Amino acid sequence: VQLQASGGGLVQSGGSLRLSCAASGIDFRVYDMAWYRQAPGSQRELVAGISSGGSTEYVHSVKGRFTIARDNAKNTVYLQMNKLKPEDTAVYYCVAALDSYYSDPYWGQGTQVTVSS
Repeated sequence: VQLQASGGGLVQSGGSLRLSCAASGIDFRVYDMAWYRQAPGSQRELVAGISSGGSTEYVHSVKGRFTIARDNAKNTVYLQMNKLKPEDTAVYYCVAALDSYYSDPYWGQGTQVTVSS
């Protein structure tokens, strides 16, 4: 199983980035997908998730700014991040799991997002 994340980088406060995660080795259509993030000195947190059926959830701090989407034809999940803030700075991880609690998930490598003030 591979979850290949890309799209991170350095952006100014108020800017936008789009993360992508290409999955291989799994039947993508039946997996719930999510993005987690971990900032220095902080615990890893669920940022956004999308079920196999397309239902979405977001942590409160990103609601209205971030959008998660999936393209089952491309085995890819996206995270569109708008109005970025310095507190969004973290390593972002793509996750795949067979349940919405993301128990026993597959993890991708992280991609760094840095938002300058």
